[in-house]
Amino acid sequence: MAQITATMVKELREKTDAPMMECKKALTEADGDMARAEELLRVKLGNKASKAASRITAEGLVGLYISADAKQGALIEVNCETDFVAKNDDFIGFVNQLAELVAKSNPADVAALNALPLGEGSVESTRSALVGKIGENISVRRFQRYATEQKLASYLHGGKIGVLVDFSGADEIGKDLAMHIAATKPKALDASGVAQADIDAERSVAEQKAAESGKPAEIVTKMVEGSVQKFLKEVTLLSQPFVKNDKQTVAQMLKEKNASISRYALYVVGEGIEKKVEDFAAEVAAAAAGNA
Repeated sequence: MAQITATMVKELREKTDAPMMECKKALTEADGDMARAEELLRVKLGNKASKAASRITAEGLVGLYISADAKQGALIEVNCETDFVAKNDDFIGFVNQLAELVAKSNPADVAALNALPLGEGSVESTRSALVGKIGENISVRRFQRYATEQKLASYLHGGKIGVLVDFSGADEIGKDLAMHIAATKPKALDASGVAQADIDAERSVAEQKAAESGKPAEIVTKMVEGSVQKFLKEVTLLSQPFVKNDKQTVAQMLKEKNASISRYALYVVGEGIEKKVEDFAAEVAAAAAGNA
């Protein structure tokens, strides 16, 4: 039996918002397996215990650039240590320069971007100089570049959420699509783009919930499949209710407007990055509760 520490309990609580003792029980039942413990909490407490993916902890900005003819564009995330630096004019200027550089130069990856010329040196030397000037670490995390025969549209929400859309149709459609994606954060365009691991995880939870219902096997099978299909509709863009008219799906809206979307990129600052928070009072409280 694995030893369940206060730190493990605290980590699971931060991921799920579940009560401390429920976290401890789940970890004990899962023999210390964090992923399994989170799954157990989802079965018991529902979707409330699935906040890990949406918990944003790192700071920084998303930068956007689209060419004048809307045929080339880029989305980039650059991270820093504090939100204060994310509001610094020099940092903002650096992020915007990189977005334009990605769109125009088409680097293969972050390493290639860092080697490109910028200012009196390279992207990397400019970044290093900015670190020295500001006194805080700065890193280029990721970018996405699109070149299209159709049109590009974008939406940037407070510098923290950025969307780039490759579409056909009226300009207003592109803007609406980008804003919808920023609001609903779909996992993919349609079901074929959803990661199999996400589907398997949802199916596992659904199977455990259905098994607890005590219904016949054939009914349980239908319940599980229904849950998986509901999940896929909720997380795929074309199946989602359109935010400006929830009586129709995004796919129906596009058909009505004689428009289409071929791909999109969505960045949320710090998504998936763990950031250490120094809060000793909370640490003590969590440790005490976890060892109760």
